[in-house]
Amino acid sequence: MEVTVVQQEPVTVVAVQGSIDSLTADQLTQTLAAHVDAGRTQLVADFSGVQYTSSAGLRSLLITLKSCRKHNGDFRLAGVQPSVLNVLSMSGFTNLIKVYDSVPLAVDSYKV
Repeated sequence: MEVTVVQQEPVTVVAVQGSIDSLTADQLTQTLAAHVDAGRTQLVADFSGVQYTSSAGLRSLLITLKSCRKHNGDFRLAGVQPSVLNVLSMSGFTNLIKVYDSVPLAVDSYKV
């Protein structure tokens, strides 16, 4: 898994490439937590490069969502692949986390 970060003030976009599973979820959680701890609580995760997520990946998303909201921010997903979106839907995550078709739409959603 690779993670790259792009600031689109005031939104932080975290692009994730690869699979999120028990071997990589902690890295993702720590990366996202570092941004929240630094006060960047308007986060968008670009999932266009994620082909698979396990329950460990879902846990990472939930931890990040709760942390962002605790600090008056939010956490949104963009570009989610159909297979990953299916996992999110079946687990009820699409009722918790806002999902957008693209990064620009997710970033713009913070302006409303």
